[in-house]
Amino acid sequence: MRMFFLVFILGYIGGNVYIFIRALQMLSGVSFPLRILLSVFFWLAAFSLVIALLTRHIEIPVSLSKTMFCVGSVWLVFTLYMILSLLLTDVVRLFVPTMKYGFCYALSFTCCLLLYGYYNYLHPQIKNINIPIDKPIEGEGVKIVAVSDLHLGNGTGKAMLKRYVDMINAQTPDLILIGGDLIDNSLIPLYHENMAEELAELKAPMGIYMVPGNHEYISGIDECVHFLKTTPIKLLRDSVVTLPNGVQIIGRDDRSNRSRHSLPELLKRTDNSKPTVVLDHQPYNLKKTDSLGIDLQFSGHTHHGQVWPISWLTDRLYEQSHGYRKWSKSHIYVSSGLSLWGPPFRIGTNSDMAVLHLSNIMPTFASDNH
Repeated sequence: MRMFFLVFILGYIGGNVYIFIRALQMLSGVSFPLRILLSVFFWLAAFSLVIALLTRHIEIPVSLSKTMFCVGSVWLVFTLYMILSLLLTDVVRLFVPTMKYGFCYALSFTCCLLLYGYYNYLHPQIKNINIPIDKPIEGEGVKIVAVSDLHLGNGTGKAMLKRYVDMINAQTPDLILIGGDLIDNSLIPLYHENMAEELAELKAPMGIYMVPGNHEYISGIDECVHFLKTTPIKLLRDSVVTLPNGVQIIGRDDRSNRSRHSLPELLKRTDNSKPTVVLDHQPYNLKKTDSLGIDLQFSGHTHHGQVWPISWLTDRLYEQSHGYRKWSKSHIYVSSGLSLWGPPFRIGTNSDMAVLHLSNIMPTFASDNH
C-alpha cells in the first residue's frame, strides 16, 4: 500500500510538472509578473487537497477547509484528463506538425468532460432488484433501500444530503441499510452544518442500520460512534439483529479493525432457517460469503473507480466491483456509492441507490434501472 501511494504521489507531481511546462509554453507571450501569479495559483490548486487532508482535524475556518478540499479534489481529476488530452495532442502533432494550440484543445476538452462528469454525478441511478429466497419471511417481504459511501463532509454537504434523504424516503422503504463511509474525513463539517438534523428525517419502520467503513476509522471511529448516537441510525459492529419478520442482519466491522470477527463466527449467532443479510463495507472474499449460504450481502467501498480508466482497475481488483450478481447461493450487491469521495465527477461510472425487494415470491423482472 505504501508503494502504491508513493507511485501515485510521484505520478501526480510528475503529471502536474508536465501540465505546468506546457502551460508556460502557451503563456510565453504573457508578462513575467502575470506568469508568476498564475504559477502560484497553479501549484496552490495542485496541493490544496493534500493541505486540506493534513489539516482535517484542525480547527480552521470551515469555509477555507471546504474551499481547499473542493479545489484540490477537482484538480485531481483535472490532472488525469489533462495529461491524457495533452498526450493525445502530442501524438497528433507527430503526424500534423503544423497543428497549433494543442494546450487549448486539451483544456477545452477536459473542461467539457468535467462538466459532463459533474452532471452525471448529480443524477444517481435507482436500481430496483427482486431478491427471491427460499427461507420464510413473514408478511409480503421487505423493501430495503441500501446506500453506501455518502462521504458527508466538505465534499458532500447538508444541501446534497437533503437531496439524498428525499430520494431514500421517496421509495417508502421498510428498512434502510447504509454500507459504510457515511462520514468522509472529519466530523467537523457535520457538526458545523448540523447534518444530524437532516439524517433524523430518514424514515423506515423496520429501522436504519449501518456498518462502519474505512472512512469512519479515518475520521476517528470513537467520535463517529458518538455522532451516530445523535441520529436514528443504529451502528452494527460485529453484531446481529433479528427483525420482527425473521430477517437477520449481520453487521460486520470494517477490515480496518484487524481483530474483527470472522463471518463464520458471526453466523453462529444466527438461525440458519431464517433469511440472513450481511452488511460489509469492503467486498472481499465473496466466494466465502457464497459458500456459507448467505442470502444477501450489501457492500460498497469501490465507487467503481469513480472515473474511467480507474474503473478498469477496480474491475480487476475485486471479484465483483459494482452492481448486482446472483452467485451460486448468495445475492450480492456492490454499490458504486450514492455520493463520492473527493472529486465530484462520474465519468464512465454512475452513482447508485439500490432498492432491494426481499421476498419468497419469484420475480417478474430481474432489474429495472431508472
